[in-house]
Amino acid sequence: MTHDLLSQHRDRLDAAVAASATRAYFSAFDESPSPRVYGEDAAPAGKAAFDAWLGQAFPLETPGSVGTVATEKSPFGIDLGVRYPRVPATDEAVGTLLAAASAGMRDWRDAGPEGRTGVCLEILDRLHGRVFELANAVQHTSGQAFVMAFQAGGAHALDRALEAIAYSWVEMTRTPSTARWEKPGRVPITMEKTFTVVPRGVALVVGCNTFPTWNSWPGLFASLVTGNPVVVKPHPGAVLPLAITVQACREVLAEEGFDPDLVTLAAEDPADGLAAVLAVRPEVRLIDFTGGNAFGDWLEEHARQATVFTEKAGVNTVVVDSTDSFGAMCQNLAFSFALYTGQMCTAPQNVYLPAAGISTDDGVKTPTEVAAGIGAAFEKLLGDDARAVELLGGVVNPGVLERLEAAGSHGEVLVPSRTVTHPAYADATVRTPTIVGLTAEDAEVYEQECFGPVAYLISTEGTDQSIDLFRDTVQRHGAMTASVYSTSDDVVAAMREAALDAGVALSENLLGGVFVNQSAAYSDFHGTGANPAANASYTDGAYVASRFRVVQSRRHVD
Repeated sequence: MTHDLLSQHRDRLDAAVAASATRAYFSAFDESPSPRVYGEDAAPAGKAAFDAWLGQAFPLETPGSVGTVATEKSPFGIDLGVRYPRVPATDEAVGTLLAAASAGMRDWRDAGPEGRTGVCLEILDRLHGRVFELANAVQHTSGQAFVMAFQAGGAHALDRALEAIAYSWVEMTRTPSTARWEKPGRVPITMEKTFTVVPRGVALVVGCNTFPTWNSWPGLFASLVTGNPVVVKPHPGAVLPLAITVQACREVLAEEGFDPDLVTLAAEDPADGLAAVLAVRPEVRLIDFTGGNAFGDWLEEHARQATVFTEKAGVNTVVVDSTDSFGAMCQNLAFSFALYTGQMCTAPQNVYLPAAGISTDDGVKTPTEVAAGIGAAFEKLLGDDARAVELLGGVVNPGVLERLEAAGSHGEVLVPSRTVTHPAYADATVRTPTIVGLTAEDAEVYEQECFGPVAYLISTEGTDQSIDLFRDTVQRHGAMTASVYSTSDDVVAAMREAALDAGVALSENLLGGVFVNQSAAYSDFHGTGANPAANASYTDGAYVASRFRVVQSRRHVD
């Protein structure tokens, strides 16, 4: 039956494999929530499905759970009140959960790459059918505006998951399942060999608050399709999107005759510390984590029995040397700073530029004038509250506000933040970005990630120093993105070299509809694994290949 699923979805798989090889544009899931694409009933049905969960017990069974827990409050002011099975951080509960997760692993292994890939592709199709429900769940747990939640939390997350499945398919099928081996000679030797993809063990996915699906699905599906059971431990503030995910996984697994406990949800009270307990269990052999440096570093140090994939914090950098389109540069940077209130691991933070100013099509611009240009672009983008909230979304947690309020004490406030009133959600917390002026000597400030709507304009002695600071800071502290603006081929070449040295992806002279904090599945790698901000990349062969091993058997053939 599972092989029929692969045939059913084979065109989508083959297209994803081809796009990953060519790096050409491809998307398997339409990013527009328009009724012309999804039909008139899709949006209201998805909203109704989301509303039906509020204040209710989510219908999932989790082995080892005791009672329920409800931990989510929307950044738009809604108390979700959804109750989930709670897994206490005790040896008994965790042992029961991991034993149940492992019970069906042999049958799942024996389904082979074809069977597992078919099941995973069917799960993606089911999730796509619930994309409006998921978009509402992502919006009201992360604070993303609805369209962004639909795109990043729905369509783009599905593409990243499909990308992980495609890479896994290529790696799992690189070695044939059987081979005939013949060694010529006076008495030839002939053997038959069998090669089996064998999973590593239980996989743990530790979800984040800001992008609960986009950041969790690649690891979840890379582990599942390669044969590993998956325990999903969501962030307490963003459980519902992953509960829906686990529900869809379990439904398809059960329908295809597999143990649904191959995918489980491990919800917790924020004080439980469940992830740390799960992470060091011997049964857990794979861990995917997105979040802050403190716990990411702890996982890398203490979860020695597991292969750990981390995406942590970094200081994303823009080097501004010159531009032939000052207005377009300011607009592009303003959008990048404002998108989702800067609450993206890819959002730019540090902007290095010469204190003497930059050459532009509108004359030389000092750092203060560059800030004014970005501020004017903010006014166009965010001047109307009703339009602003569709770009900014909501502030995801109090820590973001605390950092925003403290930022002005570190330097000169060149562009202040302001409070935005949401027309639909009176209790929403919405802020515009601030720009703070610093100098190269303020390293103790700009060498740390200030997650949220804070950008630093850092005056340097010149572009050479800007590039040196960029290289040094990223090598020591990491970054997910980097960008350069220059009309000089030599400067761009120097930045390319510095980016290679630092191990970070570089965007050059972005002026149009592409922004440094966005990446395209199948074409752009998200993270490189080559600097301290992340030890892995979405998605490359290394991200999936270590999730399984190939074990052979051989025999003589007469």
